[in-house]
Amino acid sequence: MLAADNVHTLTTSRPPADQFRLAALHRYDILDTPACEDFSFLTELAARICDVPYAFVSLVDADRVWIKSCAGMHMGELPRGESYCSLAVLGDASTEIADLTEDYRTARMALTVNPPYMRMYSSVALTSSDGFAIGTLCVMDTKPGGLDTAQRSMLTRLARQVMALIELRASERTLGDTVRELELLATTDELTGLHNRRSLLQRLRFEAARAKRFRSPLSAVMIDLDHFKRVNDEHGHAVGDQVLAGVGRLLRESVRVIDIAGRYGGEELCVILPNTPLDGALKFAETLRCKIEAQLHYAGARALPVTASLGVGSFDHMEIADAESLLRQADAALYRAKDAGRNRVEGALIERH
Repeated sequence: MLAADNVHTLTTSRPPADQFRLAALHRYDILDTPACEDFSFLTELAARICDVPYAFVSLVDADRVWIKSCAGMHMGELPRGESYCSLAVLGDASTEIADLTEDYRTARMALTVNPPYMRMYSSVALTSSDGFAIGTLCVMDTKPGGLDTAQRSMLTRLARQVMALIELRASERTLGDTVRELELLATTDELTGLHNRRSLLQRLRFEAARAKRFRSPLSAVMIDLDHFKRVNDEHGHAVGDQVLAGVGRLLRESVRVIDIAGRYGGEELCVILPNTPLDGALKFAETLRCKIEAQLHYAGARALPVTASLGVGSFDHMEIADAESLLRQADAALYRAKDAGRNRVEGALIERH
C-alpha cells in the first residue's frame, strides 16, 4: 500500500532554488515550440541504442512536464507530479528505476497503472550552461530492467547533443532578435518612431523606380511644424521633443500600411504615398493638417497649439519622374505654404513644355 504522504511529497517536491532552474528553462524559449526533425532524430536514436520502445525529450516546467519530442508514442505534456521526469531535476545527473511498480514515488503514476504500463525508466538530465537541470532525455520500457554500461554512456552523450541543440536554437533566436533590433535602430528615428532620413530616402528611391517602371502614381508630402524654433526657445528642447514625438505618433496612426512616413530633418517630416495621384495626396495632406492642428500638446499645464505647413508633390512621368525631382517639387510647394501664411497645404505646380 502506497502511503498518502509519500504521494504528496512527490507531487509537491521541488529542488532547491527551483525558481532559478525555471528561469534557466524559460531563457531558452523552447516550451510549446513546434516539432523539430533534429530533436526527433536524437530521440529515436536513443530508443534504438537503448533497445527500448519509448524515448522522450522532456522539459520540466513549474507545474507540467512538456514533451519536445517522443519516439514510440505521442505525448504532449503531463502534470509535473505525474511524470517520472520530475524526479530527474532533483539533483542527480541520471536516474534509473528498474521497476516503476516497486518504487513508491512512481508506483501509482498514470503511465505505470494505465496503458502502456511502463516498468523501466532511465534518464539523463539536460543541464543548462549555468548548471540547472531543465529536463531529461529519457527512455522507457514496459518490461522491468535497466541499461547496460555502454547504453548509459551513449544516453549521456546523446543528452549532451540534445542540450547542445537547445543551446544552438536559443542562440539562433537571440541572433535573429539582435539583427532585427539593429535593423530597427538603423532605419528608425528614435524620437518620432518614423523612418530616419536614410531609410526614408532609400524607400523613396525604391518606390520611384517601381512607379516609373509600371507608370503608377506616386506622391510625396513634406511637412514642416510651424514656428517650431519658438517652441524650443520658449519652452525648452524637452517640450519640443514631446511635440515631435506626438506628431510622429499621429503620422504612424494616419498612414496606410504601404505608405512610408519619415523624419526628413529637424522638425521637417515626409510621407511617401505609393499608388496615390495628386488629388488623393492633397486630400490626405489636408486631413493630416487638420489632425495636427487638433492634436493636444502641453508645456507643463499650459496648452501648446501646434500647426503645420504641408507641400505636396506628385509624379507626372515627365519632368517629375524620379525621387529627387519629386522631393524638390514637394519642398517647393511646402515653401509656398509657409510664405502664404503657414498652417495650409499647397500642391504641385506642374509646368508643361
